[in-house]
Amino acid sequence: MALNSMYENLMGLPLFNGVSYNRISEIVGGTRLAFLKFLPGEKIVMAGDPCTRLMFVIGGKVRLSIRNSSDRFIVSQTLEAPSVISPDFLFGRNTLFPASVTAIDTVSIMEIEKNDFISIIRNDEVCLFNYLNFISTNAQKAIDGVVALTSGSLEERIAFWIIALTQRDAKDIVLACRQRDLYSLFGVQRSSFINTLDSMKERGLIDYGPTEIRVISRNDLRSILLKSPD
Repeated sequence: MALNSMYENLMGLPLFNGVSYNRISEIVGGTRLAFLKFLPGEKIVMAGDPCTRLMFVIGGKVRLSIRNSSDRFIVSQTLEAPSVISPDFLFGRNTLFPASVTAIDTVSIMEIEKNDFISIIRNDEVCLFNYLNFISTNAQKAIDGVVALTSGSLEERIAFWIIALTQRDAKDIVLACRQRDLYSLFGVQRSSFINTLDSMKERGLIDYGPTEIRVISRNDLRSILLKSPD
């Protein structure tokens, strides 16, 4: 990948939004970076691996999959360059990657170790505020979700599950689970569950079948919980 193209990709990341080209070049020149290549189908991260570095997708596409212990409930999503894999798990009580990550095509990954990232945000206010805004947004969506789960409609509860388990730049989001497991999980009758899915499908939010719900527009789904997209 050409150096200019890599810089442009980094400038397109939420964590580097507003950082100048010159400052990006300083960061790249003064930080220990690891550049990795993965072929289609190769595993990049396993769910439960320690999150000790930031992993930036600077070329290609990856597929993230989060699943429960029985594999009866799976949420998968695609991230394409420029993007970053689960950056909100670098700090906090749980510092394990929540999803397994697989290369869809030939993928270029740039890694920044945790200590080096700490140095970057200590010395660059723009990067610091971007990261704080990113993790704050994720924390606040949990509040939206708790409200939806306790007093909201079934539609809001479905939206929260999907939004909470996916990144804001995710595409091709699929929730794979048997319908009977889902309507039991939400504590509703099958007829109410199907009616809600039909309504969401008619409005172009999702499509669905017997074993999966496919998200058409994450931003529109997000607007069910919050008027403006995250």
